[in-house]
Amino acid sequence: MNITPPSEFYLFSLSDSPALRLPLFVLFLLVYLITVFGNVMMLSVIAIDSHLHSPMYQLLWNFSLMDFSFSSTTVPGMLATVLTQKNKISFSSCITQIFFFHGFGNSENLLLAVMAYDRYAAICHPLRYSTLMNKNTCSAMCSTCCLFASAHALLHAMVTTLLKFCLLVYIPHFFCDIPPLLEVSISDTTLNELLIFAEGSLVALVPSLLTVLSYIRITISILRIHSSSGRQKAFSTCASHLAVFFLFSASAVSMYFKPSSASSPQKGKFVTLMYTALTPMCNPYIYCLRNSDVKTAMKRWMYKKDKSWENSQ
Repeated sequence: MNITPPSEFYLFSLSDSPALRLPLFVLFLLVYLITVFGNVMMLSVIAIDSHLHSPMYQLLWNFSLMDFSFSSTTVPGMLATVLTQKNKISFSSCITQIFFFHGFGNSENLLLAVMAYDRYAAICHPLRYSTLMNKNTCSAMCSTCCLFASAHALLHAMVTTLLKFCLLVYIPHFFCDIPPLLEVSISDTTLNELLIFAEGSLVALVPSLLTVLSYIRITISILRIHSSSGRQKAFSTCASHLAVFFLFSASAVSMYFKPSSASSPQKGKFVTLMYTALTPMCNPYIYCLRNSDVKTAMKRWMYKKDKSWENSQ
C-alpha cells in the first residue's frame, strides 16, 4: 500500500445528481450573498453610527466579522465544486482551510461567551457596568478570544499534518475538516480524537457552559425586576444572543462531540451546512430584527443617505 503523503485530495460534492447542480448552486449562492450583505450591513452600521460605539456593539462588530470570515472559508469553495465538479484540493490548501475554519469558528464561540458576560454585567451589575466592561476591557477580551482560537486551530492543523493517507484520497465531505480526514486516514487517530475531546472541550464546551451559567444568573436577576416593562426590555436584549448561541453551539457540538458510530454522511452534511452556511446567514438578521438600537441606527443611516442624494440633485 502506498502511504506517500498525497499532494491533493478529492472532495465530494453536495450531490452527485447533475439535475441538482444548478439548483444547489443558486440556493447556496443566494444564502452566501444574504450572509455577506447582512454582516457587511452590521459592520457598516456599527462602525458609522456613534450611538453604537459601546462595548456591547463592539462585541457584535467583532462577531459579525468572524461570522463573515467563517462562512467565506468554506461556502465559496463549496459553490465552485457544485458548479464545476472540480473537486481537487491540494494538501497544503486543505490544512490551511482547517486552520482558518477552526480559527474563525472557535473565535465565534468564545465571543458568544464574552457577549453573555457583557449582558450579565449590564443586567446583574448595572452600577458597575462601566468598570467591568469598558472599551479597553472589551478590546482585550476580543484579542484574547482570537489568540486562543488561533492557537487551538494551529494545534489541530499541525497534528492533522502527521496523519498518513493512501496516495489517492477521497474525503467524504464538501470541504476539508478534521472528522472526515480521520475517517480516511490509515494512521492511528487516537491522539487526534483525544485532542478533539480534551483540548477541544476546553475551547468549545467551556465557553458554552459559561454562557449557560451567565444566562441562568441573568434570568434570576430579570425575574426580580418588579416592572413588567423592565423585564421585557431586559429579556429583549438577551433573546437575540441566546438564539444565535443555540443555533451555532448546538449544531457544532453535535458535529464534533458525538460517537463515531452515530455519524452518517447525510446527517453530517446537513449539520455542517447548518453551522457553516445557514447560521451565519441568520445571525445578523436576528440581531437586526430584535435590536431596536440597530434598527434606529439603520433608519438614521438611510435618512442621511436619502438627504445626501436629494441635495446632490
